[in-house]
Amino acid sequence: MIVEVCIDSVESALAAQQGGASRVELCAELDKGGITPSAGTIEQVCRSIRIGVHVMIRPRPGDFCYSDHEFAVMQKDIQVARQLGAHGAVFGVLTRDRTVDVPRTKALVELARPMSISFHRAFDESVNLDTAMEAIIGLGIDRILTSGGRPSALEGMGKIKELVQRSNGRIAIMAGAGITLENASAIIAWTGVDEIHVRSAVTRVAGNAPRNGSLFALPRAVVDPQAVKSYLNVVQRG
Repeated sequence: MIVEVCIDSVESALAAQQGGASRVELCAELDKGGITPSAGTIEQVCRSIRIGVHVMIRPRPGDFCYSDHEFAVMQKDIQVARQLGAHGAVFGVLTRDRTVDVPRTKALVELARPMSISFHRAFDESVNLDTAMEAIIGLGIDRILTSGGRPSALEGMGKIKELVQRSNGRIAIMAGAGITLENASAIIAWTGVDEIHVRSAVTRVAGNAPRNGSLFALPRAVVDPQAVKSYLNVVQRG
């Protein structure tokens, strides 16, 4: 059972490893769904931990249909992540009609190899999840992160289970979005997934409080290794 922890800093990467995470998904701007982190962050995280580092490749918040310039940025970011030692790349590209953009995704896959590849929750925005999954499988991608097309994995459990069964081992289905210590066991048991992606419940507020209305000392979220250990305990009991 793989527990992937979503992070945005070296400190959180170290904490996730200390807690026993299988790997991390490294992003920036987690409050906006995650975008590509800086090259410096990628390099330092890869140097600092032994577990897998999968890097988010997303040039901006918002939808997953990109301009030519944005797509060029994604291509370069994949090359940089691979050169800096990342173990995986996480991306998703859709067309205007919300189907998987096969030609562009194929180009990114070819650039990313031999890294592991995850198709992120752009999948949940596709017009037909079954058709999207078959397209992604056809591209040779390793896993899909999904909440079953719903706002949370708990709400989408039925569809996630269906995707696991339909995939029949051809691709890993990783459940994510709104997974907590309270619902993780039920989601795993019901859906049959072998991988979960956790974020909000494994963070704690740290840092200085704002002073005199300053915007430069806001509290920040840092992964709590004890919370990661708690997830592993839930998984092991399950």
